[in-house]
Amino acid sequence: MKRILFTGGGTGGHIFPIIAIVEEMRKRGSDFKLEYIGPSDFTSKTFLPQAKINAYYISSGKLRRYFSIKSVFSNIFDLLIGIPFGIFQAFIIMFFIAPDVIVSKGGFGSVPAIIAGWILRIPIFMHESDVVGGLANKIGGKLSEKIFVSFPTSEIEDFPKEKLIESGNPVRSILALGNKEDAKIKFNLTGEKPVILILGGSQGSEKINEVILGVLVDVLQDFEIIHQTGMAGFKRVKNESLAMIDEGLLKYYHPYFFLDDRELALAYTISECVVARSGAGTIFEIALLKKPSILIPLPGSAQNHQVRNAYSYARNGACLVLEEGNFTPHFFFEKLKEVVKEDKESMSKAAELFSKPYAAVIIARYVLDFIE
Repeated sequence: MKRILFTGGGTGGHIFPIIAIVEEMRKRGSDFKLEYIGPSDFTSKTFLPQAKINAYYISSGKLRRYFSIKSVFSNIFDLLIGIPFGIFQAFIIMFFIAPDVIVSKGGFGSVPAIIAGWILRIPIFMHESDVVGGLANKIGGKLSEKIFVSFPTSEIEDFPKEKLIESGNPVRSILALGNKEDAKIKFNLTGEKPVILILGGSQGSEKINEVILGVLVDVLQDFEIIHQTGMAGFKRVKNESLAMIDEGLLKYYHPYFFLDDRELALAYTISECVVARSGAGTIFEIALLKKPSILIPLPGSAQNHQVRNAYSYARNGACLVLEEGNFTPHFFFEKLKEVVKEDKESMSKAAELFSKPYAAVIIARYVLDFIE
């Protein structure tokens, strides 16, 4: 039986595309075994078992690019102990399970497996979500047979052009299966106003939460909100919103610290506009669902990749980009009204043109054809 080993990790942006690729591979048959190797974190430990993917958890390191005494010692520890130990663990695991191919989704969690796989001469395929490659993928790209990319190859500068295959970013199929009536019931929506979905990512966004609270009373005059706050910000957002919102408006505000796959599918389906960061996973989910959006790139993200992602997506009019310097409560509110009342149709069409709904199929078929 053939074995395909996935690696990656650190955020949902690494794990969720792996699950999407696995879904497509399973549609092709069952004469292969699909496994994962990478760091133990909330996303991998929660969603890989749900997808019935056998996981091997190993040590991994991370290069912190901000300066503090703690970050200096953490970097030294990871470079001298964490990453080498992870490579040793990955080497032992791969030596015994003998995968036929490695598919890397990148991120710091992929580095030990990629290096161990290269030492063992196992073919490696990699996927890069962002316009600009991170350090882990720059390492992985040198050792990979082919590199699947989400954005147009003409915009990719960090990898050899002859290795690139433009696939798009894999999106879980369940996200396209939402139903508006189910969404109304699930979120207890009134149906009286357009629904705005606000996403802070799996970790939440303190900045997005802060701006939304700053203009919440005004926004609820015109819109109904589903707000994914993140675990850390949920209590504050919940308490402050209860203190500031009149009882008559409270029914239009629905904060959640986390949305699972089904809940996210329902929230996407019912929303008129999505407000979110500009990670590649989020962008391609929004595009697949043809939703107008306002994107707020995370400043200081590695290689400024969120800014590059956002402007690449905005190039044909699919979204409005608000960098954090311009992301103020009342300016945001004015732009939100413009998007919903004036730009909704054109943004939806542009999002559909940008979307690549067969990304997972392209990657799954290429890898399976390779091992067969």
